[in-house]
Amino acid sequence: MKREKNRNSFSGSIGFVLTAAGSAVGLGNIWRFPYLAAKDGGGLFLVIYLILALTFGFTLLTTEIAIGRKTKQSPLTAYAKLNSKWGFLGVIACLVPVIIMPYYCVIGGWVVKYFLAYLTGNGAAAAEDGYFTGFITGEWQPIALLFVFLLMVAFIVFRGINKGIESSSKILMPLLLLLVVGIAFFSLTIHYEDETGVARTGMQGFLIYVVPDFSEMTVKGFFTVLLDAMGQLFFSLSVAMGIMVAYGSYVKDDANLVRSINQIEIFDTAVAFLAGVMIIPAVYTFMGREGMAASGPSLMFVSLPKVFASMGKIGNLVGCLFFAMVLFAAITSAVSVMEAVVSSFMDKFHMTRTKAATVETIIAIVGGVIVCLGYNKLYFELKLPNGAIAQILDIMDYISNNLLMPLVAIGTCVLIGWILKPKAVIDEVEKSGSRFGRKRLYVVMIQYIAPILLVILLLKSVEILTII
Repeated sequence: MKREKNRNSFSGSIGFVLTAAGSAVGLGNIWRFPYLAAKDGGGLFLVIYLILALTFGFTLLTTEIAIGRKTKQSPLTAYAKLNSKWGFLGVIACLVPVIIMPYYCVIGGWVVKYFLAYLTGNGAAAAEDGYFTGFITGEWQPIALLFVFLLMVAFIVFRGINKGIESSSKILMPLLLLLVVGIAFFSLTIHYEDETGVARTGMQGFLIYVVPDFSEMTVKGFFTVLLDAMGQLFFSLSVAMGIMVAYGSYVKDDANLVRSINQIEIFDTAVAFLAGVMIIPAVYTFMGREGMAASGPSLMFVSLPKVFASMGKIGNLVGCLFFAMVLFAAITSAVSVMEAVVSSFMDKFHMTRTKAATVETIIAIVGGVIVCLGYNKLYFELKLPNGAIAQILDIMDYISNNLLMPLVAIGTCVLIGWILKPKAVIDEVEKSGSRFGRKRLYVVMIQYIAPILLVILLLKSVEILTII
């Protein structure tokens, strides 16, 4: 009990909301959300995503934050404290960020590379064919930039909850939001005429993004949109990774959880939407509908540099601001991933923060170097169950995202919904005197709808369910 009483906590709800939102707003919001929205009929995807955010996402987010605050423990030990037979779920929940951290820092190093390229006025070179492939297959530069990114993240985590994580979020998140809004507004004002004389504008791209397209919609197509939106939301909110349990454990007992969770939902959804406003109009204007088919690293590190190059002289400035924004998002997310592991080591093995952070930094370095070498000395190709051809980074991403995270979320729904009963979370949420407005919805979601949706998501992600 002594450790619980001495446990650090967020100084206030603003610090908690910005930190949790910083965790949720990561690379997935920026490089996957716009692609899915463009692929899945624009406005239809947005509407379904919003409905799921207010129901499915709200349920998972509330559950994990409440588990953290109720137990005052990090993921590795929180589940065992709720029920001694369910400690295994905490082990899986802690394993997820252990796997994610190394490859996330490698991608963070890629972001640093592009930010520095635009900062030094070399944006045009970044747009050339083969630039990205030439960089990631290099032997030393990706490893060096992995160290640079990890150093920034570890510095914040070493400083602790208040002086490090909370204070950095209060600086980085407003800056990130300012950059997102600024670039999104700029994206709407651009126009371009290609070699064939076809003129396209940012506003036309925006309409493609927000206006629902039912022209080719079938029942199977609708379920595809539903699962895409659910998968994106699931990965976007930082649930099933132990992060929200860890952050919840630092929330004071008198804090209004309902209000904070609502604010996190709004922040994350707004940034995801604005990421689409930033990217889709710009890509459409300069590359047409064909350019909108790119997602993930190919969108961020290949397509967008070509878009910035097409803008002329201002493209270098826009590229610099864009990659600064991406860097802020990557740092805040990586900090949360690292903190989930560090807090777990501290609670389970009674380590000091310095020792726990040092151990996790070493794990991330070793894993990160192996991921970097996966593009040269350790290169191989493996076909995953979903048909993708994978290297080491893709395999780690598949194991953590497609297998372990759905399992953690399903297990959490069973534990809270059927063994401890939803009242355990409801009482925790209401103990500060705040009203739990979506209480009945929460009970139905945690017991029935969320686990069913998660099982479908798991079966589809491992290609067992192929009819939708």
